[in-house]
Amino acid sequence: MEWVKALHVIAVIAWMAGTLYLPRLFVYHADAEPGSDKSETFKVMERRLMKAIMTPAMIATWIFGLWLVIGYQAVSFLDIWVWVKAVLVLALSGYHGLMARHLRAFAEDRNDKPSRYFRMINEVPTVMMIIIVIMVIVKPF
Repeated sequence: MEWVKALHVIAVIAWMAGTLYLPRLFVYHADAEPGSDKSETFKVMERRLMKAIMTPAMIATWIFGLWLVIGYQAVSFLDIWVWVKAVLVLALSGYHGLMARHLRAFAEDRNDKPSRYFRMINEVPTVMMIIIVIMVIVKPF
């Protein structure tokens, strides 16, 4: 079980790193002229981050997390913290999907969001991560 837990934590760290970095790339990409060298460079960086790091890390997070829950019965579903964490992980997965949608818009030069929007939504995964860590470590309820 310790190996699965370690792999889960590693996957979560990689997923969160990408989730926190991608919107920051979007902040700068939103200010770049579509079709410019700068814009094209951002497209490559964003695509590689999503395809090579974020999505595989998200999938690994889910696989190892479910393995812990189902295979090792690492949690009790009677505890409220488990449900709070589960809802937030689902929300974080939805946020990942939103980032994929924005990535497609940038790739097709049809982004209509200002850099301020990306600055604001960049805070969302941080708040979710903080609450998830508190739920797992402190188990307040």
